[in-house]
Amino acid sequence: MHAPPVRSGPPAAPPGAGPLPRQVHAGYALGSLATGAFGTVPGLLLLPYLTDTLGIAAGVAALLVLGPKAWDVLLNPVVGRLSDRTRSRWGARRPYLLVGGLALALCFAAIFAGPFGTGPAAGAYVALAFLATATAFAFFQVPYVAMPAELTGDYAERTRLMTWRIAVLALAILVSGALAPMVVTAGGDGLAGYRWMGLFVAGLIAVGALGAFVGTRSAPTGAVAESEPTLRAQLAVAGQARAFRALLLCFVIQSVGVATILAGVNYFAGHILRDPDTGPTVLFACFVGPALLVMPLWSRVGARLGKLTGLVLASLIFAVGAFALVAAPVLPAVATYAVVALIGCGYAGQQVFALAMLPDCIAYDTARTGRRQAGVFTGLWTAGETLGLALGPGLYGLVLQVSGYVSSSTGPVAQSDPARLGILLGFTVLPALLVGPAVLLLRGYHLTPADVEQAAGHGKGDR
Repeated sequence: MHAPPVRSGPPAAPPGAGPLPRQVHAGYALGSLATGAFGTVPGLLLLPYLTDTLGIAAGVAALLVLGPKAWDVLLNPVVGRLSDRTRSRWGARRPYLLVGGLALALCFAAIFAGPFGTGPAAGAYVALAFLATATAFAFFQVPYVAMPAELTGDYAERTRLMTWRIAVLALAILVSGALAPMVVTAGGDGLAGYRWMGLFVAGLIAVGALGAFVGTRSAPTGAVAESEPTLRAQLAVAGQARAFRALLLCFVIQSVGVATILAGVNYFAGHILRDPDTGPTVLFACFVGPALLVMPLWSRVGARLGKLTGLVLASLIFAVGAFALVAAPVLPAVATYAVVALIGCGYAGQQVFALAMLPDCIAYDTARTGRRQAGVFTGLWTAGETLGLALGPGLYGLVLQVSGYVSSSTGPVAQSDPARLGILLGFTVLPALLVGPAVLLLRGYHLTPADVEQAAGHGKGDR
């Protein structure tokens, strides 16, 4: 995929401190339809598609899922630097929303096209198509995540902007994650069902990309300031930012935990809850539905206790809920779904606060150094997030392989007791151990609103 042409133009105005128009909130948030759908559906269905439709062994399937997204770890910082240096009549970021978003939709549909049927050739095709999709996603996601630091200079307004975004993200996860398995079933299961599902999700991605591009047309684009001359120098600057480094490490590890839950939904519903038809949809509704309701509550928690405290609290709620879910085999179904809803509440807060703290780190560094490097910071951020979302299914697939899970090209088959135990522990204990202890890394995060204001006023501060 090619970057949009770089053009010369007048410097953009710096972001203001006042509230953004509602249409900018809504327009920017629509981009989460694309990020939510791509972040959810491959993690939810790609591993089962490989093991239970294409007949790929669980260990091999785990590597096929991990490899293409691991590529983004190298690509994302490069994309960030490209978007930092782009000059166009649409600003630095918006051209990528359009081109990258539409390419992402097309490539996603290609993943599940199934031109080679089942077997090794089909697995190799999926890996190549997934690699192309991950590349397109990098060109959309990195500029998209970089935008909040340039849309507004107000510390609290960035939290409100992220609240809108996470609300749409939760809706995207609910719609794509709950409906995608239903589309597979309605399409006849097997290869035909997955083809219809690929087209459905591709449509969601296209709507999100176009919505974000059009909805932010009147938004500030940020000041075009001098950046470090080389990618290595920019990565060194980001690596020296203590608050950013602590937040990034915590978020990446927690993303692995979230992704293991996504990867295990179909297996957990089919082999633990014994409800392969409606179980995945109900699990997703219980996970994401309450998140939509508690989003305003998390916003108030952030305003009262601070973003850092809110992130720690949300992460602990997530971890406690995941540990409690170990009892699912002996719990009534309604109790199991209630625990999943608790986990979803923690997930909502975790996402809101982490994504609201990121632009604070970017704004602090920009004010301190006078250099425009949002793309580099978000390139590293999205690279880490992508790696985490790839490691989750990879780890879950390895747990299945070690526990003796049996793959099939004709749909799920009965599993042994050790395999069922692996399905359960990978869905509960593993994510809890990843999400909860990761908050200890936040001891290195000491950025406050006063720090950001001081840096903006004096151009100096302690990283």
